[in-house]
Amino acid sequence: MNTLIDKIWESHTIETIDGGPTQLYIDRHYCHEVTSPQAFEALRQRGLNVLRPAQTTAMPDHNIPTHDQDKPIIDPSSRIPVETLYNNAEQYGIEIYKIGDPRNGIIHVVGPEQGLTLPGMTIVCGDSHTSTHGAMGAVAFGIGTSEVEMVLASQCILQQRPKTMRINVEGQLGKGVTAKDIALYLIAQLGTAGATGYFVEYAGEAIRNLSMEGRMTLCNMSIEMGARGGLVAPDETTFEYIRPRFKGSDAEFEAAVEKWRKLPSGPDAVFDKELTFNAADIEPRVTYGTNPGMGIAVTGNIPADATEYMKLPAGKPIAGTKVDYVFLGSCTNGRIEDFRAFASIVEGRKKHPDVVAWLVPGSQQVARQIEAEGIGDRLRAAGFEIRQPGCSACLAMNDDKVPEGKLCVSTSNRNFEGRQGQGARTVLASPLTAAAAAVTGVITDPRTFI
Repeated sequence: MNTLIDKIWESHTIETIDGGPTQLYIDRHYCHEVTSPQAFEALRQRGLNVLRPAQTTAMPDHNIPTHDQDKPIIDPSSRIPVETLYNNAEQYGIEIYKIGDPRNGIIHVVGPEQGLTLPGMTIVCGDSHTSTHGAMGAVAFGIGTSEVEMVLASQCILQQRPKTMRINVEGQLGKGVTAKDIALYLIAQLGTAGATGYFVEYAGEAIRNLSMEGRMTLCNMSIEMGARGGLVAPDETTFEYIRPRFKGSDAEFEAAVEKWRKLPSGPDAVFDKELTFNAADIEPRVTYGTNPGMGIAVTGNIPADATEYMKLPAGKPIAGTKVDYVFLGSCTNGRIEDFRAFASIVEGRKKHPDVVAWLVPGSQQVARQIEAEGIGDRLRAAGFEIRQPGCSACLAMNDDKVPEGKLCVSTSNRNFEGRQGQGARTVLASPLTAAAAAVTGVITDPRTFI
């Protein structure tokens, strides 16, 4: 039982109730404007304080606009939750990265880049895609509003101990195949409930060769196959990512690394379930339906179970399907490597005149990197606009809504009916595939441009 997951879980267990849940200590709590208001209000009604405010970090991301962020939010359904978060953070002494703060952005992008997410931690947030932080070798998972209240009040949470699964992806990825394609492939293989009840450790040559940002994309999508969370064992790639972000001395960092080296699953580790896949079998992927498991290779034909909602003709190639919108961003693919990938396809080309493109950095830091590297200038010269950071068109909780009936190739994580706007149709894809669609106006295999 010496898996990475078991090691972290056991080291954070306060007490286990016989036949019941574990009282688990939480190292880091992330808090945004959508799932926290009721939790804070419940604290007030019960006369409770936040036990350890220094271990909670707050920031608005879901409701914030991606333009004119220096102006007040107009829509009250977005403005009120943001203002409520500001007031709650001030009342309870919680650090908050407000709109306009150079550290603001999507909470699952900001946590790692600000050095708040570290290996061996337990991390929670009232958001299902908290699994992103597992890329650092942490047990990270989303929680409900009542559990947000529990963590604020006690720094602990009651959780059933999860089963463990290891997914090995062996071999090397082919040209144009990204972490997003791995995620969409695995979800299609396992189904959207295939990992229900499990924490998934990703392993194998293809996973070890991913960058930290690629690992974050993969772990982010774990929830879409039903998993409680996903994680990757910390290694030299992890340590080099953390080194410039570490909040401590060099000696403290080296001492931390020595502890982190002991976290990976041992050679005799036993998982409740183990699966192995061949990286060579994975091509650039797109979805054709209304859940992330309904996916195929971009070279494939639309299956017979294509939904009426998507208006895609079964049996026809999905490549060549007309595209109305392209969205680059979200906690899945809103990092600097995603913008570099997108720009690599766009280089020397122009945005298709029939495509509306929203390119939204995942954080203010990513936005600064885009400009510092000249990516912004190159994309604007090709007819694209770089918007301001936020969750944007990942979900219809801000101004960036895809109109009814329009088809959007999106680098986000969910393609549910109405996810990007009432009646909007979503095709999930990698930044490379999204860029190919943006310059051709149709779903296109990005390998033709590489």
